[in-house]
Amino acid sequence: MSVILKFFIDMKQLSVLGFLLVLLMAHESQSQDRSVKDEYSFMFYNAENYFDCENDSLTNDDEFTSEGARRWNKGRLLDKTDRLAKVIIASGKWNPPLFVGLCEIENRRVLELLTKSTILSKYNYKIIQKDSPDERGIDVAFIYRPDLFRPFDYQSIKVADRTEPTFKTREILQVSGVLNGCDTIHVFVNHWPSRYGGIMETVRFRKLAAEALKNAVENMKIKFPGAKIVCTGDFNDTPRDESLTKVFEAKETDHADQWGEMINLSSGWMSAAVQTLKNQYSWEVFDQWIVSDSFLSANRCFKFLNAEIMKASFLLEPDPKFGGVKPKRTYIGFKYQEGFSDHLPVLIRIQLLNH
Repeated sequence: MSVILKFFIDMKQLSVLGFLLVLLMAHESQSQDRSVKDEYSFMFYNAENYFDCENDSLTNDDEFTSEGARRWNKGRLLDKTDRLAKVIIASGKWNPPLFVGLCEIENRRVLELLTKSTILSKYNYKIIQKDSPDERGIDVAFIYRPDLFRPFDYQSIKVADRTEPTFKTREILQVSGVLNGCDTIHVFVNHWPSRYGGIMETVRFRKLAAEALKNAVENMKIKFPGAKIVCTGDFNDTPRDESLTKVFEAKETDHADQWGEMINLSSGWMSAAVQTLKNQYSWEVFDQWIVSDSFLSANRCFKFLNAEIMKASFLLEPDPKFGGVKPKRTYIGFKYQEGFSDHLPVLIRIQLLNH
């Protein structure tokens, strides 16, 4: 064979190989692009004092009225609303969250503002909310995209103290629905009693909330064996506090010997430099995701990707007093500063498999 002929044969083989490589790279690029576009999230966000401007005579909301100590007026309310919408949109990368659990919400009116008068309106978010017995009138709530999540049941779960009938706190909101037309998930949105008044003095109230959640989850497992359960919220305790480890019995990792257990996906965040809220020098993980082991199992509907804290730079500001950074909240003391919240949002990311 002549040298020239061999050269042309080699060049032809290289051309075919190059063409195949281009096809392979294009396929991988399309697969990656599709993977990104099929990625969705669940979100929880403590909206920090998301009140309307009206005085409610049945609750202690005077501080957040136009005549109150914080001079909470319509302009500030609308600014806060736009900022919350910006956070929700920014969290989703390609796609805004399938659903958002919220706490420190005063009423349905502010949720209507959030979902209908902001950039969220194009996604047609629907609202599930019930006024709670909380003395300040703040509630938990759930907004969702009806094109991707279809609720068929919801209820509020009371947190009661048999020894103190006058005890009032936020209820736990349970929402069950069909995700993307192919699988059912059960979501519990929490805002447990705060540490105001002292950690030890208030710990029993959070244990009451843990007991109420535990009972509701166990009943769900009995009713629906293998149920995909998602618990989220501001627990006002860390993943290693007794309310979550001993009363609710959440586990830190997903091992084969923990079949049927609830797994705390947020435990690993406790070593992070930035966690979900900051108390002087100390960061804490109060906002969490806890899921049933079956939620993490392979299924035909979705693939679990990860759980994370949203740490976008616009949500943070320098902390000159205690060092580092801190969440950029709406007020510093009584000074209005056009912030977002004293908490950072938390997310679960999934990939829809039949979308």
